Amino acid sequence: MDFSHIPVLLQQTIEGLNVKENGIYVDGTAGGGGHSSEILKRLKSGMLISIDRDPDAISTLTQRFRNNENAIIIKGNYCDMRQLLEQRGVGCVDGVLLDIGVSSHQLDTASRGFSFHEDAPLDMRMSQSGTTASELVNELPFEELRRIISEYGEEKYASSIARGIVAARDRQPVTTTLQLAEIVKENVPQRVRRDGHPARKTFQAIRIAVNDELNALSKGLDDAFSLLCSGGRLAVITFHSLEDRLVKQRMAGWCQGCTCPKDFPVCVCGNKPRARFVNKKPICANETELAQNPRSRSAKLRICEKI
Repeated sequence: MDFSHIPVLLQQTIEGLNVKENGIYVDGTAGGGGHSSEILKRLKSGMLISIDRDPDAISTLTQRFRNNENAIIIKGNYCDMRQLLEQRGVGCVDGVLLDIGVSSHQLDTASRGFSFHEDAPLDMRMSQSGTTASELVNELPFEELRRIISEYGEEKYASSIARGIVAARDRQPVTTTLQLAEIVKENVPQRVRRDGHPARKTFQAIRIAVNDELNALSKGLDDAFSLLCSGGRLAVITFHSLEDRLVKQRMAGWCQGCTCPKDFPVCVCGNKPRARFVNKKPICANETELAQNPRSRSAKLRICEKI
């Protein structure tokens, strides 16, 4: 299984994790093992736990790290990492990496149904199990479709697109990627079709819904932070504003101290910061990386350290 993926913000992420040779680390979204491999290079007596819910990724990781005694590979969802690690007797780690979103392998493998560029079954399941995008598109009521496309895709024309989907599926089931892409194209203004592919936001929204990505991110952040030892670091790479906003707000909450009104003469809330920002502003790809990997253009890396 060839799980091709160029790791985004690789050096910045590894440097931000401050990997110790005897530390315990978690790559919660290991994919093809790009980030995992760099962490393993820095370990001597330490341990890396690589987690992914995609069977293709697990197959690739198992083969890639088969002779590395520092590597543990777990099939599962990173949002369950606390339970997954506790089952293996691990209660405290020195660092966690989360690279959120769809992988290059998933996008580029047409049969997985993530891309609107090639015709394929409308699937989009990262775990290759559960409800497919086709089932969601054909079974959800109009209002829920509109909400998903509006909230998860931040799509201005969500109502028109949702109406178009309902009308199309009344004629015949929507079962392929190009069917859905064409429906979106037909239900947005002509000027929108000239500004990139008009189906991008809708495909993002449907994918997020199929994989419950925002709920997974919310729980995964809390699980990751709870697992960190004092001085442990959490590094999170996001690719769109919904993810980044959630990460930014969660980290800000951990790093916040007193919440008393500014006019209070003394603190009465007693709140103490539980973390500090390693980088207050997100780290983005430089011009060299952008030229080598255009998919890094929307990536943002945020890192915090547990106190």
